Amino acid sequence: MKTSLSLTDYLNRSVLEIEEALQASLPQDWDIPPTLRESMMYSLEAGGKRLRPILVLSAAEAVERAENARKIAMPVACAVEMIHTYSLIHDDLPAMDDDDFRRGKPTNHKVFGEAMAILAGDGLLTHAFYSVTRSAALGAPPEVALAIVSDLARLAGVPGMVGGQVADIHGVQGVTSLEELEYIHLRKTSDLLVFSVLAGARIGGATQPQLEALQRFARKLGLAFQIQDDILDLVGDEAKLGKPVQSDVEERKVTYPFLIGMEESEALVVRLTQEAKQALDEANLAQPDTLRAIADYLMSRDH
Repeated sequence: MKTSLSLTDYLNRSVLEIEEALQASLPQDWDIPPTLRESMMYSLEAGGKRLRPILVLSAAEAVERAENARKIAMPVACAVEMIHTYSLIHDDLPAMDDDDFRRGKPTNHKVFGEAMAILAGDGLLTHAFYSVTRSAALGAPPEVALAIVSDLARLAGVPGMVGGQVADIHGVQGVTSLEELEYIHLRKTSDLLVFSVLAGARIGGATQPQLEALQRFARKLGLAFQIQDDILDLVGDEAKLGKPVQSDVEERKVTYPFLIGMEESEALVVRLTQEAKQALDEANLAQPDTLRAIADYLMSRDH
């Protein structure tokens, strides 16, 4: 982010670029059943802050060693949004959270039926890996593309986001310790942010020490983000959040405010954010300002 460009301008510009790339991400010449294509694009184009793909782009720019890093990173930015979107489609299903609305619109299964919603999620999940391969076609070294694929399978898969969702389902009513709750939050939320930052940094040409520092940054940031989300469920603005508030209370879901109280939860968000910024400083990036500004934004009550 150049000094002449505000964070708001940077986010708005990035969202427009990501939206354009997402619209073109499912090739028109592919023979895809029309309803499946429509269902996939319905949720993929439903809006949102696009924070995960923005982290991919900003991490690539922050390292600033590879030429055209932002352009090369765009297919990976689309991939992480596909993963995030598929997870939301499946989360909204009756067997999961049973939600009727997402981002102010009827959820996918309410429009296309449960079977098509499941298949749309499956389609987005698998298409994400195809999208990552497009980064190699744009100039990412093959070993970098391979490392990104490996990270995505792990961090979005069974030891990561999917495993966290399972733990969440099993522990909605039965979580009794911070360790259990942290396990869920780190996998359900942090791991996809970790992937986003690592993927962008890999494309930007990060060294191994930089990758390790950025992994700590994203892990701390992701946990703080999820705790802040727990807080916002109690005190947030439904219009800004794009989802109903007080849902955790209605479901009697165990959250950080439930376990340790609001004041201690807010203090923990501050501490984790500080630790994330310290890790970012240790990464010694060429252009860290955008990542630092995004961290502040994520911890605000305006996201």
